[in-house]
Amino acid sequence: MYKTLLVTSALALATLSTNSFAANGAVTGAVGGAATGAIIGGPVGAAVGGVAGAVTGAALDPPPREVITYVRDQPAPATTAVVEEPVVVGRPLPSTVEIVPVPDNPHYAYAVVNNQRVIVEPRSHKVVQVIGD
Repeated sequence: MYKTLLVTSALALATLSTNSFAANGAVTGAVGGAATGAIIGGPVGAAVGGVAGAVTGAALDPPPREVITYVRDQPAPATTAVVEEPVVVGRPLPSTVEIVPVPDNPHYAYAVVNNQRVIVEPRSHKVVQVIGD
């Protein structure tokens, strides 16, 4: 009963704060994290899960479908960039990797790294999504 009340409270709080966080995906992450945390760890788990979910949700907001489709449909380049470190969502690509802007959406660019198409945020080179070839 207490877990249900806690999860319901987290959902209500997330609904009230939608205007400030919806653009980043933090609400979805917070609600999902709070619900999962409540089930696994009770009240303390809900609090920790809500905060962790909000941070993760804000950082991992996926690109629009049109951007993913555009990147997938581009011809494969003759050569691809090779990097030693793993390509991970949320981490930037090395500055030596050449990125190509997505024409209809200036918020995204892409590169082909280690034979994988990678969608990045152009200013920071931060990986937003990895699409296998």
